[in-house]
Amino acid sequence: MAKQKTTVENPYVPKPYKILEFHRETSDSFTVKADMKINHDPGQFVQVGLPGVGECPISICSDSREFIQLNIREVGNVTTALSKLEQGDTILIRGPYGKGYPMRYLKGNSLLIIGGGCGVAPLKGIIDYAENHRGDYKKLSLLLGYRSPDDILFQRELVEWKNKYHLQVTVDKNTHGKFCYGAREGFVTDALKSMDISNNNQAAFVCGPPIMMKFVIKSLKDKGFNDDQIFLSTERLMYCALGVCCHCMIKGKFTCVDGPVFRYDEIKDLEDG
Repeated sequence: MAKQKTTVENPYVPKPYKILEFHRETSDSFTVKADMKINHDPGQFVQVGLPGVGECPISICSDSREFIQLNIREVGNVTTALSKLEQGDTILIRGPYGKGYPMRYLKGNSLLIIGGGCGVAPLKGIIDYAENHRGDYKKLSLLLGYRSPDDILFQRELVEWKNKYHLQVTVDKNTHGKFCYGAREGFVTDALKSMDISNNNQAAFVCGPPIMMKFVIKSLKDKGFNDDQIFLSTERLMYCALGVCCHCMIKGKFTCVDGPVFRYDEIKDLEDG
């Protein structure tokens, strides 16, 4: 009897894609553009790797169906190996995975985007999406915080964002003696407290270090934001990306399947949320 053929693809097997552009953002982070043509939502992620080295989860930081952009921070063997690649090289990618930001259900709202450090990367996907669907949303406000001017991501895009949207950039410590991109010294949480905003037809998107997100949520709640108006992008160690290995579980929820984007009321009662 002839063996039956199957067209079901193995979800663990990545495919090769060419690097269209490699751009160094900071001393320890870079952005690559790959020729991967996929449909995805802002906030979703892919698994990126190299043969013989390994793979790691990386958030998509663009909104295009012709390519994807990935901002990668050098923190281990895989990301260090990826940092040595150049335009024209090949990387392995599988995905996209996870639940992204529900942009289609938020039409008609103003968008408040609050990011800290490398947490700005997944939020960039929202900015690109809103620009590509500008008529669907009202005011865009960007509040982005970094440790120092040397850590500011997406400096090429900041000039355009400053001209188009309400942009505030903060640095914990100004080591240059002058402010770049209109940045102010201080914490992003302090800048949020001073903002004159309300919860009227507004959705807030937050991504950054856990302690930063904790105080940002408190400030948003103090300003009247409801739990279902706040969206968080979480981070856990995601090996399989399919809810099998259980490394990314948060009290019964899988970051790779149920997240990485959660509405605040979905995880606020989780002790390890």
